[in-house]
Amino acid sequence: MLTAGVEGHTGRVGWFGRKKREARVAKEAKHVPDALLAHLNEFVLNRRGVEAWVEQPTSFNKPSLLLIAHDGESTRRAVPSADYAHDFAASHSIPCYDAGVVPYPKRFRDYSLRQKRAQS
Repeated sequence: MLTAGVEGHTGRVGWFGRKKREARVAKEAKHVPDALLAHLNEFVLNRRGVEAWVEQPTSFNKPSLLLIAHDGESTRRAVPSADYAHDFAASHSIPCYDAGVVPYPKRFRDYSLRQKRAQS
């Protein structure tokens, strides 16, 4: 018998849900273009202090993964799902944050300003 003690909670354990999510992410990974995966891997492997921010999908944008290095250099790419982005970060052992919850670091904004000034 399932009870609903907490609103919306059915009392079910999330083991089967986790397995379904893992299967879905594995299926999505097969459809990721090699160039995208190569770019993300190259960024993580060739820079120090990389952290990831997962940007949730909107009505007109796909979910995206923003990688920020220690100096503020960054790259943003659309990914198949937010779960895929979290798994990518976990597979590279880098910290991963939800962009809607954790703000972008100051070094990211500072790097963008330095680049704009250098172009002027």
